[in-house]
Amino acid sequence: MPETPTAPSPRTPATPSPRTPGTPPDRPTAGPSLLPPVQAPAYASAVLPASADRVWAYLRDFGNLAEWMPGVDTGVIEDGGPSDRVGCVRRIIGPGDTVFRERLISLDDETRTYRYEVLECPLPVRRCRATLRVVPVTVTGEAFVEWSAEFSANADDEEAMAKTLTIGIYATGLAALATRFS
Repeated sequence: MPETPTAPSPRTPATPSPRTPGTPPDRPTAGPSLLPPVQAPAYASAVLPASADRVWAYLRDFGNLAEWMPGVDTGVIEDGGPSDRVGCVRRIIGPGDTVFRERLISLDDETRTYRYEVLECPLPVRRCRATLRVVPVTVTGEAFVEWSAEFSANADDEEAMAKTLTIGIYATGLAALATRFS
């Protein structure tokens, strides 16, 4: 006996449900308790006077941050393993003996990108995931480098932490890289 097609359920709306203007479609419009934590962005970029391949060959070493990042006193891969192994953890000692621990979560030579998550740091951020990406500037042969992160923070810390990451860490690091490759 052939199956009879069924009509759509009257509970399934034929048109999208209304949403508050300016609210992303994937966010509920109900009370704030239903919303996920805000993900605050941090972003810096720079053009470096070297080829993307040369810059990436240097930056893909997840363990060399102390060589080029101002304010980083030491940086080591905790288990002594390879610094390009996904899952390795770098331990960074910064100003005032502050400790940062970061785990490499992906490394892609084709797209010249790595991503890492912050496991421990003295800053009031949570669930911080960062990306470092190198792409060629085809007209000049230079490298365009982007360093960005998304993180959660308490509302009263969010703006200050976005500025700290963007200006105090990422832009400062990219400026040091530009000098290194000059």
